[in-house]
Amino acid sequence: MVFLGDDACDVCAAPVTRLAGEENVVCDTCLNTRPPWQRGRAALLYSGTGRQLILGLKHSDRTDVVKPAAKWLARVADPLLAANTLVAPVPLHRMRLLKRRYNQAALLAEAFAKEVHVAFCPDLLIRNRGAGSLEGLSAKERQEKLSGAIVPNPKRTDRLDGASVLLVDDVLTSGATLKSATEACFAANAKDVSVLVLARVAKLS
Repeated sequence: MVFLGDDACDVCAAPVTRLAGEENVVCDTCLNTRPPWQRGRAALLYSGTGRQLILGLKHSDRTDVVKPAAKWLARVADPLLAANTLVAPVPLHRMRLLKRRYNQAALLAEAFAKEVHVAFCPDLLIRNRGAGSLEGLSAKERQEKLSGAIVPNPKRTDRLDGASVLLVDDVLTSGATLKSATEACFAANAKDVSVLVLARVAKLS
């Protein structure tokens, strides 16, 4: 597995070269088209054994991955945490949840929140419609399919109002899913949003 550390874009978590002591490092992609969230981190590169573990978690009931993954997430999450951070998973549509029987992002988010001792809300957001498979789609196509698919949970708007939200997902590819989730948080008056993923799809330079 290729573990990612501080040598990452502070926004999208893509691998970059960071000089000693350098702060606020932003990749060229985020300089040109910045995502709506404030900061982001990833624990692994989505390749090799890391990719196999995540696919096992998503599709083969490899929930044993969750406990060590929470520690990997905690290792890189410090810049994203504050005393009032509220951790929430990217939601699955109910039909996908019925098929898979669990939301892998929720398992990761809950274990991570326990690891770092911050508040956790499993149903802060809901997915009101499925987007189907996003595999093979361009970033623009992914965004179009996900537009409006994730919304604030009406039962949890009081927790979103003024909150510092940390969204957790398994993989960041184009960022379309996390963008939709971030916009849902801001629609319910969240103060700020950061993102934390187990793995980042990217190439090492």
